[in-house]
Amino acid sequence: MSERRLVVNVDHVATVRQARRGVEPDPVTAAALALLGGADGIVAHLREDRRHIQDRDVRLLRQTVHGLFCLEMAATQEMLKVALEARPSSVTLVPERREELTTEGGLDVQSRIGEVGEIVRALGDGGIRACLFVAPDLDQIKAAHRVGARAVEIHTGRYAERGPDHEEEVRRIEDAIRLAVKLRLEVGVGHGLDYRNVARLARIAEVEEFSIGHSIVSRALFVGIERAVREMKALVARA
Repeated sequence: MSERRLVVNVDHVATVRQARRGVEPDPVTAAALALLGGADGIVAHLREDRRHIQDRDVRLLRQTVHGLFCLEMAATQEMLKVALEARPSSVTLVPERREELTTEGGLDVQSRIGEVGEIVRALGDGGIRACLFVAPDLDQIKAAHRVGARAVEIHTGRYAERGPDHEEEVRRIEDAIRLAVKLRLEVGVGHGLDYRNVARLARIAEVEEFSIGHSIVSRALFVGIERAVREMKALVARA
């Protein structure tokens, strides 16, 4: 098995900046420090309302992240245009509601086959890897395969709420991962993962990528970004 990737989401650094509409803290600087700490890539979610990450951040991250840069975005034509101009190495399509604090669930691919499929094809034509953020639901995994996605990121929010000892939720994730692998989809996990619950999922050999943001940024307030990333990377590697 190849070494698993830890990709660090810098959205919440931008959230602090936007509280004052200033220039600090800069998520681009945070990304550089995360990479120094051992992150394998950087993630940023450009929301339609631009509540944290800005278009300027996406441009600079693409220029400065010499490796995996993943843009999270809604499955809309407006955001597709942004992605095709920015040319990130990967795009993860996520559901988005203006009133939510954070992404609340997985993308309902099954009910949007035509729309999502069109965007996935356009990304592929542009040389961009398309990943879909979906719940650990077998029908959604099948739909992701049907529209031609290269990868899925399994939404782990319910797992994070219930805890690593909730075996039923762990089994749901494991079943979804097994099906994704059978369908030759690359597999990542993300949402709500932290220093207490990541190890249980890291023991699932088929998981190739861990996408973590809030927990690392929170830890970085006390120990700095480089150390926070190193600690998380060690947990993933040790498991």
